[in-house]
Amino acid sequence: MKYALINGEKTEAANGSRGFCPSCGSELIAKCGEVKINHWAHKGKRNCDPWWENETEWHRNWKNKFPEEWQEEIHTDPKSGEKHIADVRAKDGLVLEFQHSYIKPEEQRSREAFYKRMVWIVDGTRLKRDFPRFLKGMKDAMTVKERIYSTDFPEEVFPKAWVESEVPVILDFGRGTLADDPHLKIKQNLYCLLPIRSNFGFEMYIAEFSRKPFIENVINCEFFKRSYIFWKQVVVEEQGRLKRMEIERKQAANRAFAALTNRKISRRRRIF
Repeated sequence: MKYALINGEKTEAANGSRGFCPSCGSELIAKCGEVKINHWAHKGKRNCDPWWENETEWHRNWKNKFPEEWQEEIHTDPKSGEKHIADVRAKDGLVLEFQHSYIKPEEQRSREAFYKRMVWIVDGTRLKRDFPRFLKGMKDAMTVKERIYSTDFPEEVFPKAWVESEVPVILDFGRGTLADDPHLKIKQNLYCLLPIRSNFGFEMYIAEFSRKPFIENVINCEFFKRSYIFWKQVVVEEQGRLKRMEIERKQAANRAFAALTNRKISRRRRIF
């Protein structure tokens, strides 16, 4: 954990410090060294939140982009009393969960059901195969509108485990560090798999956007008000266009069939 409570204040870990868990109230020990980032830990192997994972520098960098008071917020279900520590919980209630390690499908579904209004941000650099698969899969994606794409094979673009998510999933491939990296521009952007299924086949939709506007939209409580609603509207319009095309195709086929039938009837009449 990044924070413990000391005298009721959220405090980062420092050598020799002792604090208390903001969730369960038990004592925490500061872990400070050269291998892992400074963090707080429960005594022994105990962890009061089963959803919590060991943090990496990637986690911490993302958290630090948001106000301190939003980080590691306790989210409690008012009916059941169940509570978990959200990585970031914005002022409007939007929860951001930063996921680096593998997560079991049942836990993924449980988190989505618990937080409801949330977005996953997934570390796309963890597995070496993820970025090459993304590049290959995006070559076959169709451009619906500028920086919005559709794909019939989302599992060939995103890790398969995330395709069934009921909330937006954002892939982060890192900013790229080498100036001569041919994919530097691609890595600087974020890619969001929208949880909107097409009514025509298996299409799913991907939105591409820059980091800074995304962070600003979350901070200004405008991610769902502006960005997500806009993307959804684009998808609805695209599905409407596909529906019209399908209707026109069927109508054209019916007209062609009717014309062929009429020609056959006319020929028979001439014969008899």
